[in-house]
Parts: sequence; structure tokens; C-alpha cells
Amino acid sequence: MVNRRDFIRSVASGALALTLPQALFSKTNKTEKPNIILCMADDMGWGDTGFNGNKIIKTHNLDVMAKAGMRFTRFYSGAPVCSPTRGSCLTGRHPYRYGIFFANTGHIRKEEITLAEALKTQGYTTGHFGKWHLGTLTTKEKDSNRGGPKGARHYSPPWKNGFDVCFSTEAKVPTWNPMKKPDANEPYGTYYWRQDGTKVTENLQGDDCRVIMDRAVPFIQNAADKSKPFFTVIWFHTPHLPVVTGPKYRKIYSQYSEDEQHYYGCITALDEQIGRLRTQLRELGIADNTMFWFCSDNGPEGKDGKHGRTRGSAGPFRGRKRSLLEGGVRVPGLLEWPASTKAGQVTDIPCSTSDYFPTVMDILGFKMKGQPDPIDGVSLLPLINGKMQRRPMPIGFESGSQISLTDNRFKIYSSNKGKTYKLFDLLEDPGETKDLAAEKPQIMQSMKSMLFKWRKSCQNSLARKDYK
Repeated sequence: MVNRRDFIRSVASGALALTLPQALFSKTNKTEKPNIILCMADDMGWGDTGFNGNKIIKTHNLDVMAKAGMRFTRFYSGAPVCSPTRGSCLTGRHPYRYGIFFANTGHIRKEEITLAEALKTQGYTTGHFGKWHLGTLTTKEKDSNRGGPKGARHYSPPWKNGFDVCFSTEAKVPTWNPMKKPDANEPYGTYYWRQDGTKVTENLQGDDCRVIMDRAVPFIQNAADKSKPFFTVIWFHTPHLPVVTGPKYRKIYSQYSEDEQHYYGCITALDEQIGRLRTQLRELGIADNTMFWFCSDNGPEGKDGKHGRTRGSAGPFRGRKRSLLEGGVRVPGLLEWPASTKAGQVTDIPCSTSDYFPTVMDILGFKMKGQPDPIDGVSLLPLINGKMQRRPMPIGFESGSQISLTDNRFKIYSSNKGKTYKLFDLLEDPGETKDLAAEKPQIMQSMKSMLFKWRKSCQNSLARKDYK
């Protein structure tokens, strides 16, 4: 059996070749490796940004980013909840394959190869900043949801998964003054940890997105100073509960209720940090050769009609966080990469967080010996190059009792572990209001067959049959 450490040693010793596709970088040195940033909000709905039609929440910087790059109208999180989606971002595989079924369950298995580990073998420096949620960060003391001696079997911090520099939490924190309980001067119980396993104690006041970016920006500056390609994961906690923002941001929305002020304000604070990062990339002269991705980990928290501070909008879609209906998994999606993407592109081709891994590998011409197979994502390089008209394979989902499969037009969905299914035409009926199962039995049967095959593959992976 080859685990990730054996894989990394084999690559470092020259067992794998790296060739950058010629003519890929139109505005940069053709042999220059692109910098990569994966930025993700937490519980942000598809309709929570101006570029997706929100008329209230001010997201100027994200809107500018959307106009400057590529906007995905059908971008899907790997799951309708937090931890599984994060696993898909780093492995390119559905989280059921390695036992991360829900939030606060499982961890990344040592046999899985993360994008950070793969990129380190190609000379990248790697950093993780913000929420981790793919395992515990300490075995020595109580921390967050699972950290401490009782959760030792799930100890799997980012620095054990390929990240050189870390400023990471196990799980959620308040979005303002992240180390304190809202309205109480006592510790929240979740801490930021460095790559050496020590807790951070300084510069932890105010907006949490700024606190995170205060660490991410110097990491990027240092890499640029050394002319070293970097892989930076910035996973904000915003706008996950506890939703809190400061007076500056509440004032922007003073005509709205207190709950609305906090929710809208914390997203605007996040947007401010996106602008800060975009400006920094330009000042460093590295924006052209930086792939900057943005998405959310799932749909908005809360129930329709019962919002409180969970004010998120799923746009025109049914469902919210925890649902495999569109509103639970269709999320904001952007890519800005000036060297290779034209400004103002909009695509309705289905794309997913599982696509990050194969896309980056394809861009680098990196053949992954030892990588567990199959990969659920597809390379989006043909889309970036204007040569993809359709997604070459569907996107499978499973979460609790829900199962679904989405292709370029149709989607099948079950809410009862596959006892019954509905069929929706997402191009004609994105709100999933009309079940076409009886009208289109051949399409239903074809998609069910693909879904059953995919689920069987995931079950084999869970049983460790992928690891050689």
C-alpha cells in the first residue's frame, strides 16, 4: 500500500515529471508556475453577492472580481455541509470515499494525497489560513468541537496534510472578536493554531476576516519576495454562526434590523478583505500569474421564513444548507486569472469544488503516480481555454438520506436513501418545481444507472480498495 508520504518521497526523488503546457500563459513566462489561492466563505448563499443579483449586501470587491474574471452560474460545493466540501477541495474526491460524511466527523486519511502535498513536490510553498474542519488540531487540551485527548484519533491538522505555514482553527468562531463569546467577556473555546502546534494569542480582535488576512498577506509577500510559487488556502468563518460584526459595518445597514445589520455587515467585511488581497497581488506584481478562486462551502444556514441572524439568500433556488436541492449546494463561484482568463466571462457549465485538484494538476502537466483513483472532479483547463462546451461527467452527491446526480441539464434527487427519485430539468426549471420522472423514464433510468455505479465506487473507496 502506498501512502501519501511514500508518494511525496517518490516525487521528490524525480519519479514524476513536471511539464508546463506550452502556450498556456499568454502574459507570463511560459515556464512560470502559477500561484494558486483558494478562498472560501462559510455558509454564504448563492444570492448573497451583488454579482448574483443581491440588491442589499454590498460586495463591491467580489463584484469587480466577477467582472475581471470568470463567473460560474452553476458552481457546486462538494456537499451541503462544511467538512465534506473542504475535503473535496483538497483531494478532488467525494468525501464519502474517505469517511467525512458530515461536519465534525472523520478526518483526511493518510493515504489520501492533498493538493498541498502534491504542490509541495513541485516547489510550492503552502499556507492554510482560517477554518480547517478536516480533523482536530491538538491532542493535548480541549479545543473547539473535538480537539483534545478524547479526539486524538481524528488528529489531522493542516501541517500534517502538506501546509508549511498555518493560522488555523478546528471549526467555527464568532465573526467578530473570534476568541470571545459574543456579548460575554469569556473565551469562546476555539483557538487559532500555528504550524508548530502552538496557540496564537496576539492580534485576535475585531473582524475575523481581517484577522485571517493579516496572516495570509505576509505569507504571500514572503513567497513573492523569494520568487517562489505559492498555494494559499484562505477559508473564512464568515458568515457562519455566531454572526457578529462591528459598528463600522453595522452602520452601513442602519436602516435594517439588528440581525440584518450583523449578517450583511460581516459579508461586507469579508468583501473588504477580498479587495485588500486583490490590491496586494497587484502591488506585488503577481496578479497576472495568480489563479484566484472564490466560492462558499454550502448554501445559507437557517430555514425559510425563520431567519434571525441566518439571513442568507439561496437566490431563486429551493433548499438551504444541509439540503441537496440546488439552494444547499449551488454556491457563488469565481475565478480570476488575468494571464489566462478573459474578463467578463460567464459560464453555465456545472463545476465543483472537486474540480480544483484535477484542474491544477492539468495546468502543471503533473501526472500523479500514487494518487488514489477515481477522482470525482474534472479539469477545468479546457473551460478556461474556451474549449469546453459540456461537462464530461456528472457530479454525484450523497448526504445522510439524500442522494443526487447532476449533469449538464438534468438532475435526479432522492430524499429517502434512494427509495424514490425525482427528475428535474435544471435549465428549464432551476427552482426544481416540476418532477419529470414519469415524462422522461429513459433519462431517469440512465441517470439512476450512473448514480448507482458512482455510489458503488464510493463504497469501494470507503472500504479502502483504492489504496495500493
